[in-house]
Amino acid sequence: MTVVTPPLVLTVAGSDSGGGAGIQADLKTMLALGVHGMSVIAAVTAQNSLGVQGYWELPEEAVKAQLDSVLGDIGVHAVKTGMLASPALVETVSAALAGVDAPIVVDPVGVSKHGDSLLAPEAVETVKAKLLPVATVVTPNLWEVAQLTGVKVADERHMRRAADAMLALGARWALIKGGHLPGAPVDLLTDGSAVHTFGAPRHNNRHTHGTGCTLASAIASYLALGHEVPEAVRLAKEYVTGAIAHGFPLGAGIGPVDHGWRRRSEPA
Repeated sequence: MTVVTPPLVLTVAGSDSGGGAGIQADLKTMLALGVHGMSVIAAVTAQNSLGVQGYWELPEEAVKAQLDSVLGDIGVHAVKTGMLASPALVETVSAALAGVDAPIVVDPVGVSKHGDSLLAPEAVETVKAKLLPVATVVTPNLWEVAQLTGVKVADERHMRRAADAMLALGARWALIKGGHLPGAPVDLLTDGSAVHTFGAPRHNNRHTHGTGCTLASAIASYLALGHEVPEAVRLAKEYVTGAIAHGFPLGAGIGPVDHGWRRRSEPA
C-alpha cells in the first residue's frame, strides 16, 4: 500500500470549549474535506451554546513557538486565521505568515455568533495594517466589514463597495458574506477585476454556530487541494450550506453546524 501525505492546512485561531467554532470547527472541517489539519492556538475561550463567558490570550512567545514549530518542520499548503484577540498577537502572526509561500485565508473575527467581542478594539488597526496585506482571501461578515472599513451594507447593491474597501486594505481577494441580509443569502467575491456571486438556499435552522470559521477553513482546504480561489469558494460555500442545513441542537442555546454532514448523509 502506498501511503500519501494529504495537503497540509494550518489554522491559527482561538479554542472553542463548546466545540462548534474556532480551532475545533477548523480541524473538523479539514478532516471532512480530506486535508491534514494543524493548529496554532492563539487564545482559549470559555464558551458554550449560550455565549462566551470569557477568553484568555496566550503569550506571544507561545504563539510564535507554535508557528515556528509547524512552519519550520512540516510546512503548509494553506493557512487560515481566525480569532487573534490582541494587537500583539495580530503582529506576531502577521510577521510569521509574511514569509509563507502558500495561500492565506483571513477570517477577521470580531465578535462571536452571540455578539460577544473576540477582538480588542485597539487591535482593529493592527488587523488592517499588518494582517490583511498578507491575505490571499479575506472573508468578513457585514459587521466585520463595517468595523474594518466603515462601509455599512444594507443590501446587495453595497456589497461591491464593501469588497473594494477590503481590497484597498491589501487583501488579494475579498469575499463579502451576505448571510445577514434579508432574502436568500448571496456572497460576493472579487479581486477588483473579476466578480463572482454565490447564492444558496436559506435554511430555517437556528443552529448555525461556527459558520464563519467553517467557511474560511473550507476555502483554505480547497486551496490546499489545488483549486483556484473562485472554485475553492464555490466548493466551500456548498459544503457550509450543507453543514448549516444539518446543524443540530446543543445545550440550551444555539447549536453548531454539522461538519460531518456528508458522512452522516451517506447510505449505511
